[in-house]
Amino acid sequence: MEINGKIVELLPEVSGESARGPWRKQEYILETGGQYPKKICFMVWSDKIDEFAIKTGENLAVSIDIESREYNGRWYTDVKAWQVARAGANAGDIPFADPGAPNSAHAEDAYSSIDDEIPF
Repeated sequence: MEINGKIVELLPEVSGESARGPWRKQEYILETGGQYPKKICFMVWSDKIDEFAIKTGENLAVSIDIESREYNGRWYTDVKAWQVARAGANAGDIPFADPGAPNSAHAEDAYSSIDDEIPF
């Protein structure tokens, strides 16, 4: 699954030690575009934190996995990023300001079925 938007907040990095060794986790708040913007908290683990080098204010396309697990009768959901692309990384990307709008490369195709004559 992929979400597009602007990074509006970086939460503090968390680290610790488990039976498998040391770990690090960084959470980010991404705000989607469009008429009804949503804020989504996603996380990045270990070396991907440095690889992605996400900063506040960046427009990103984030590929995520969503997973829920049960513990003591309660359910917990993780939104984990496995790939990040910056705005403009691909020429065919949909503009980040409005993820629902057609991009300029396909705008003609999107509106080609609309008649040129307006019935009113």
